[in-house]
Amino acid sequence: MKRALKQPIAALLAMLAHFIVRKYKPVIIMVTGSVGKTSTKDALRAALSERSFVRASEKSYNSEFGVPLTIIGAKNPWTNPISWLGVYREALALLLLPSHYPKILILEVGADRPGDLEKILRIALPNAVVVTRLPEVPVHVEAYATPEAVREEEFVPAYGLAPQAPLIVNAEDEYALAYAKRLPVTLYTFGFREHANIFIQHPKPFTEKKKIAGMEATITVDDKNYPVRINGAIGNQPLLAVGAALAAALSLGIEATDALQGLTSYLPPPGRSRLLAGKEGSVIIDDSYNASPAATEEALRSLSLIPAERRIAVLGDMLELGRYSVGEHERVGTLAAECADMVVAVGLRSRALARAARAAGMKESAVYSYDNSLAAAEFLSPLLKKGDVILIKGSQSIRTERIVEALLQNQDDVSKLVRQDKEWKLR
Repeated sequence: MKRALKQPIAALLAMLAHFIVRKYKPVIIMVTGSVGKTSTKDALRAALSERSFVRASEKSYNSEFGVPLTIIGAKNPWTNPISWLGVYREALALLLLPSHYPKILILEVGADRPGDLEKILRIALPNAVVVTRLPEVPVHVEAYATPEAVREEEFVPAYGLAPQAPLIVNAEDEYALAYAKRLPVTLYTFGFREHANIFIQHPKPFTEKKKIAGMEATITVDDKNYPVRINGAIGNQPLLAVGAALAAALSLGIEATDALQGLTSYLPPPGRSRLLAGKEGSVIIDDSYNASPAATEEALRSLSLIPAERRIAVLGDMLELGRYSVGEHERVGTLAAECADMVVAVGLRSRALARAARAAGMKESAVYSYDNSLAAAEFLSPLLKKGDVILIKGSQSIRTERIVEALLQNQDDVSKLVRQDKEWKLR
């Protein structure tokens, strides 16, 4: 969409969405943070849908366009003018006619530049806020003066809460906990620390038919223990998403047993630590949706969880890091050398990652660099063998899902990958 058209379209969408919210008065839960928003949003939908009519953002609709589209209940029209007219028609119908509107809206919100979240708060104010994580070096930091400015931006939705409203944060996030002390909110915490309201214990992978099938843990709520299993994904992030969703459900007065029943249907979204069958009996960890330093660090820990003959880390550029780019790619490269037997760096920025992996002791023959995902896929495809576990991660524009697609054992699994819309496939 041309830049000249974006501003008036966004303004009209925002106005229509604002009046829809005023008319129907749904309970609004906003999910913010630099890591794991979409996974958490989907877990929230699963946890709350057992008890109420819920709508959540589709995919990662978290911008000044995505949030109004979610409120209206419309799909992204991309650049199709006829489809845009359909969006406005849907919005006007909601305003002018009676409708069975959702009782709960789960809105994933994100910021690319300063002021983005303030624009979203002009559309709607939250009744509860979930902050997933505010890391040391956040994504989009190149658009801000400091990492602290990004963290402050990501926390903005919490300032829209009424006194005593629920604020749900990760118990290990010192930044979010410190910010929360400024506000007269009711604080709920989740995570792997014992003092958390939702305490996640004993996380580990589980197997089915002698294959890694997902993650399991025990979740403690009010001194009661509940077993939890998440199929089809690996690592701590899916468990944190479930913990956040359970905390939000409790904050709204939903019993833990009801929320956990809903969460039995939860499947992390495509491209987020998803387990897929790779060529020659290998295992793919598909984390190709996006990449930031904190998320890549967590993905490498996930790689270490699966028993393997050979661990391969395919790591694409992490974008929008500005002056932190070289240092963060080097840090991730050093960590990759500890977690993987082979590192494949994809993209120009990731050359620093490859250099750091070699400097950390990896052999020259175990570290490779490619300028794009298609070249990396061509290199990797004939190399895979039984016993390999391959992690694939990179920022959106690196399109590392193309590597995943090339390495799949079953091409029917392409439907499980990110960015499979016709509009994305043409890019």
